[in-house]
Amino acid sequence: MQKKSTKEGRVLRLVRHAKSSWKYDLQDVERPLKRKGIEDANLVATNLSNENFIPCLILSSPSVRTVKTAEIFINQLKLNKTQFEIRTKLYDFSGYDLIKTIKSTNDSIKDLMVFGHNNALTCFVNEFGNIPIENVVTSGYVEIFFNQSSWQNINRGITKRIVFPKGLKAKL
Repeated sequence: MQKKSTKEGRVLRLVRHAKSSWKYDLQDVERPLKRKGIEDANLVATNLSNENFIPCLILSSPSVRTVKTAEIFINQLKLNKTQFEIRTKLYDFSGYDLIKTIKSTNDSIKDLMVFGHNNALTCFVNEFGNIPIENVVTSGYVEIFFNQSSWQNINRGITKRIVFPKGLKAKL
């Protein structure tokens, strides 16, 4: 029998895809990452590797740049055994489908990681987090804790961590 946690809650880890390339004549969903994007994603993921967290589920938009960003984080954080799903609805820029996807997550998932797009991510963190963020930058990571036992009931949470590449580069 699994021991029940005394503190029910949900952790949401949001990551915006890394900087993508406009060099090729491709549909938006097919755009690859730029070298700078790969470097920034590795920088942020490496910074988070000391945290030793293991999400129960990782979700990603189907765009090439988002899936590749997720792969970088999964490899750097050694999350290869974590369930990974691509969700078409996360190819969302308004935030409506992002909210719907998060709120429909099974309540057995206590720690969820989502790789997505702006403006959806910035709108979400400003509506559901407690620290205003002007823009979730590419490769940006935002962690929000919700003191609710159901994803469906989440409302204002506590923004626990914000990691952006520029802040990490300033420390180098």
